[in-house]
Amino acid sequence: MATPAGRPDDPRAAHRFNEDAATFTVRGDADTPDLAAGVAAIRNVLQTLPPAPGVYRMHDGKGDVLYVGKARALKSRVANYVAWKQLPRRLQRMVSQCRSMTVVTTNNEAEALLLEAQLIKRYRPPYNVLLRDDKSFPFILLRGDQDFARIQKHRGARRAPGDYYGPFASAGSVNNTLNALQKLFLLRSCTDGFFKTRDRPCLLYQIKRCSAPCVGRIDAAGYAELVSDAKKFLAGKATDVQAKLGAAMQAAAEAMDFELAALLRDRLRALTFIQGSQFINADGIGDADIFALAAKDGVVGIEAFFIRGGQNWGHRSFFPGHVADVPEAEVLQSFLTQFYEEVPPARIVFIDRELPDQAAIAQALAQQAGRKVAIGTPQRGTRRRLLDQAKRNATESLERRLAESTTQAKLLREVAELFDLPEPPNRIEVYDNSHIQGTSAVGAMVVAGPEGFRKGQYRKFNIRQAQTDSDVGMMREVLGRRFARALEESPDRDDGTWPDLVLLDGGRGQLDAAKAVLEEMGIEDVCLVGVAKGPHHGREGREEFHLLDGRSFQLPVNAPVLFYLQRLRDEVHRFAIGAHREKRAKAIGASPLDEVPGIGPARKKALLMQFGTGRAVRNASLEDLQRAPGVSAAVARQVYDFYHSR
Repeated sequence: MATPAGRPDDPRAAHRFNEDAATFTVRGDADTPDLAAGVAAIRNVLQTLPPAPGVYRMHDGKGDVLYVGKARALKSRVANYVAWKQLPRRLQRMVSQCRSMTVVTTNNEAEALLLEAQLIKRYRPPYNVLLRDDKSFPFILLRGDQDFARIQKHRGARRAPGDYYGPFASAGSVNNTLNALQKLFLLRSCTDGFFKTRDRPCLLYQIKRCSAPCVGRIDAAGYAELVSDAKKFLAGKATDVQAKLGAAMQAAAEAMDFELAALLRDRLRALTFIQGSQFINADGIGDADIFALAAKDGVVGIEAFFIRGGQNWGHRSFFPGHVADVPEAEVLQSFLTQFYEEVPPARIVFIDRELPDQAAIAQALAQQAGRKVAIGTPQRGTRRRLLDQAKRNATESLERRLAESTTQAKLLREVAELFDLPEPPNRIEVYDNSHIQGTSAVGAMVVAGPEGFRKGQYRKFNIRQAQTDSDVGMMREVLGRRFARALEESPDRDDGTWPDLVLLDGGRGQLDAAKAVLEEMGIEDVCLVGVAKGPHHGREGREEFHLLDGRSFQLPVNAPVLFYLQRLRDEVHRFAIGAHREKRAKAIGASPLDEVPGIGPARKKALLMQFGTGRAVRNASLEDLQRAPGVSAAVARQVYDFYHSR
């Protein structure tokens, strides 16, 4: 008989787990919920489960993950699903769809929590609480692999050597802090390439935001002292930095070095500004994350505050998905485990309620961070005031969200009525393309739904076909590629990635081309609408909507649904133009030598230094190529053959 998989070596690296786990499938109609079949499938697995900690996954008849759960004792936890009469309706539906289970045992409950969060993020199961936020948090990075450390904003994996400070709640928060740090510590922010090629100070030095180490205006020791002060400040030791600057300014004034004294005065002013805008009354807290939850009408909002070194690094609102019929404490617990999957935890985490597995979560976060992490609910003093502030913000954010959702739901109902949809659309896809006389052509798709724009699902398409030389041809290629992939990945249209409504930026020509492309694929039930600018292109509000049945109409210029459709069109315009500009910038910086295989940056530079232009390299004789410095006879032959053998 199969047994559960062995213990993992690294609970955070799911791809390293031994997942030859116990999997049992009850055969039957995979598409029809059947409570008896689901209970039978769970009973089969239950017979072999040990009383050990671990993670289990429930699968439907197609093998898709329905739910990921963790347990201190797998046998006891999974046994609860067999007593289905005691389950809430949400879990009864889940059990009725279950046809198999996968089980992985772990060393302890903390490892199970870490693995559970990772698997939820990977599979996005429909019965788990989901953290619906596809944006990474920005950090400040002080590079540690450079003689003159660069300070910069950083997103994504923290692979570059150096010191990371964050998370910051938004790009605005980190940009404001970076600007203040440049004024205060005069650290460079330029790229290495820019830094190495300077022969005079740049504008940042002139406006007193850089100490110009690139041209020797400060030596290595002096710059290292600035970096050290910046690290102290970011670690919460602003008072030490302030005292040091004050003493240095006094000494410069006494020595009648008034230029230096004025520079130090400006830096002190910058420090005072930061303290006034970012420091909060958080005596004795140091580093802390604060979370508070508010719930109303089936919607849950969680407000997160980030405090590092007594500084307020911003706050952000989250609205987890799949929270219906889930206790609020469980929602917050699931949110925290997923949130800290990518973000390093603070030393103290304040929450507004007790969690079911609070001790295990603290242990898991400590294991992840490599240091102690405390989780608690303060009852009095400064900490309680901060938590109450987070709770007020959570309630206000939730009220705004509900008001926006009500308006959005009404607009989507009007869209459904306008375009004869059976129900309000859950997914709207909007298409446009951007080019200059056919060059650097890019197609764009943006996605919107009840929650607003889904930016993590935007897509851009580099136009590939040589014969695609018109807007209609480009639209034909983009839609052909998009729906060919949709048919391949989800032929049953049950994964939520098929659109209920497709808006095309264009008139009857684009609409007819789109209809022909979809009909060739056998797709005839997707609602297509063309949005043209109307007879007077310069007048907003006179857009003309073209339907597949040949009708076209305009909306009143003050109609709310018109404003909504214009927002969708403007968003796809913005995204398409941005993608086109990015592609065009790359094309401008490209060289004909980039096409030659085996020619790297050094040899390309040597050839351009010798001949001046890529065209001159192409027209050069073999003998001239061989005389170029740093170019061997073999490379010269390779370049010559590339241009003259075609």
